[in-house]
Amino acid sequence: MRSSIVIFLSIFLLSPAVPQALDAQQETVILLVRHAERADDGDGAQKMAADPEMAMMLGDPPLSEAGLGRASLLAEMLRDAGITQIHSTDYRRTRETAQPTSAATRHEVALYDPSDLDAFASELRSTPGRHLVVGHSNTTHTLVTALGGDPGLPIETLEYDRLYLVTVEAEGIRTVLLRFGEPFRGSGPPER
Repeated sequence: MRSSIVIFLSIFLLSPAVPQALDAQQETVILLVRHAERADDGDGAQKMAADPEMAMMLGDPPLSEAGLGRASLLAEMLRDAGITQIHSTDYRRTRETAQPTSAATRHEVALYDPSDLDAFASELRSTPGRHLVVGHSNTTHTLVTALGGDPGLPIETLEYDRLYLVTVEAEGIRTVLLRFGEPFRGSGPPER
């Protein structure tokens, strides 16, 4: 619940100074996430390979139980955020991450081509509204950059808790990095 408060406060803080005077359709806010946890993370790949039905999905794995939970949390957080469009790459894990938000907001998921992120960034910047974009560790980071935002450090292999808010304004691009759900512990030594 604390995460949803943070996201709603951030969206409010990123809104124009006179929000009542500006129609929400005239602003452009882009929320970007990497897909949630995959079923083949960690020892999940061995479990999937041992199950003939699941082995067929190794090239395009579904979400794990943790991933399904994170996708549901995202939908809960964004239910009242005024999302007007949802975008996903055409992979099972990204579509499954976007699906609960699609159901909660009653907006269909539009597929985008991750091989041309500059063109997609241009399309997003010129389309007013509040967009949710679900991508991958490499495409999400790259898309934030293509939008003119600051992605920070590259997304690590098992890092699923980033939520970027990129706001397109006449004065420029603003980026806020938030975290949600189970926190990423990093690949470094455990904290004491």
